[in-house]
Amino acid sequence: MKKLLIPFVFLICIIFCSVILFSPSSVDATSHAKITMVEEIGAKTKINKEGCDIASRFDVPDGFERVTYDKDSFAEFLRHYPLKGFGEPVLLYDGRKKGNQVHASVFDMPLLSEDLIQCADAVIKLRAEYLYEAKRYDEISFHITNGMEVPFERYAKGERLIVSGDDVSWKAGYKKGHGRDVFDSYLKFIYAYAGTYSLSKEAKKTSIAEIEGGNFFIYGASPGHVVLVLDVAVNKTSGKKIMMLGQSYMPSQEFHVLKSFDDISPWYYVEDEDLITPEWHFDKGSLMKF
Repeated sequence: MKKLLIPFVFLICIIFCSVILFSPSSVDATSHAKITMVEEIGAKTKINKEGCDIASRFDVPDGFERVTYDKDSFAEFLRHYPLKGFGEPVLLYDGRKKGNQVHASVFDMPLLSEDLIQCADAVIKLRAEYLYEAKRYDEISFHITNGMEVPFERYAKGERLIVSGDDVSWKAGYKKGHGRDVFDSYLKFIYAYAGTYSLSKEAKKTSIAEIEGGNFFIYGASPGHVVLVLDVAVNKTSGKKIMMLGQSYMPSQEFHVLKSFDDISPWYYVEDEDLITPEWHFDKGSLMKF
């Protein structure tokens, strides 16, 4: 979900947050947003609490095996992204615990002290971090909500985007290079002016049959939401697939692996139908890819 510049949108977000925070039971504030408590990890999922990433912490259910990806792929980057200690709570950007703890594990990905890295921002950050680590700088480029594309390479050349009211323009004369400080400055701008709407417009539809790690289910709106596919496994006999999902949410909070409602939690069965997660209802056909 995302903050926009228009005051009317801020009002919508405030109303939405109030419903989410103060409703005593499951809610359907926008026909998609939900709060559901998920108590346990599925009985069919074997857990190594000492595991430091998804691949080493969460085994696949009997009869399944992880889909093989190229070692340099985004899918493998997510599968091996460092996790915080097992049992750690999800924290908000201000250090408070999130009220609805519906996670199996938390990514060891620091937040800013501002309410900026929400759901789409976290997905964008993970994709950008993957490309940055691989030094594929020219591929780091995202659209902001007004439709403008913002390439990291322009930041590396010493340019910055200046926002004045509804006007957004490039200005030269700033620090150059691909250093971490320039990259972080770029990401902070993207967090402020991109969101689920812009991400849904730049992404490509993909079929559920072709699902892979790094795809995402998205509802592009304000408020909207997105969950990232972190891992995929397949049944060696039936060919049926399962997936693991992760999210951030509103307000800004640590990115976390979501529990599911199935006995294979935190794995989800991959179905060509609506997807129900603890905090969102995604329509059939919501799967997209970078």
